[in-house]
Amino acid sequence: MKVTALIPAYNEEKWLPLTLAALRSRPEMSRVIVIDDGSTDGTVHVAREAGADEVVTLAGNRGKGAALTEGARLIGGETDIVLLLDADLGSSATEFVKLLGPVADDEADMTIGMLPPDPALLAAGRTGGGSGVVVRLARGGLYRRTGIEFAQPLSGQRAMKREVLAKIGGQFASGFGVEVALTLSVVSAGFRIKEVETAFRHRVTGNGWADLLHRGRQFADVVHVLLR
Repeated sequence: MKVTALIPAYNEEKWLPLTLAALRSRPEMSRVIVIDDGSTDGTVHVAREAGADEVVTLAGNRGKGAALTEGARLIGGETDIVLLLDADLGSSATEFVKLLGPVADDEADMTIGMLPPDPALLAAGRTGGGSGVVVRLARGGLYRRTGIEFAQPLSGQRAMKREVLAKIGGQFASGFGVEVALTLSVVSAGFRIKEVETAFRHRVTGNGWADLLHRGRQFADVVHVLLR
């Protein structure tokens, strides 16, 4: 099956080469599209140098949803499975193969990669980068809307049949509610979703002012999606 990965990236020159190298090391990967979300560093250059098949550059920082929507425009009929992956996965990006099986075997129409707790955070007595408020909000809101309880509703590591992307019109929500909005759209369209345990790793937000502001915006965007 032909697998195409969409990777939105904003100022990811440090991690993107490792992520792309990991993806390219797997024979299952057919095509990699990096969508630069108005980066001010060398993201575009390293994406091209590290082996992206195509690099799309947005005019200004428009957000993950806008980046994915632009990337989706390049998905053609030759693609069977579409992957959505974060740019900062590094060498753990090879875990994408675990998302493919249930979709390829028609056990699910979309899979969501569940990430294990970060070892460094566990050693510090924490299970995540924040307080878990946004996760609980998303989990409870999705359960009320769909009757399905998702363990990691905010995970951005996903695989879907091309038909799923076509059904939602290749459109992704703006802001930080993109994953919750995608899940709602997929369930509403009658598709099946399965969460899959993986060993993906990526940066975890801390507890500085910038991190708290990020989570505040995320909370507001998830509320907006759930109430829409």
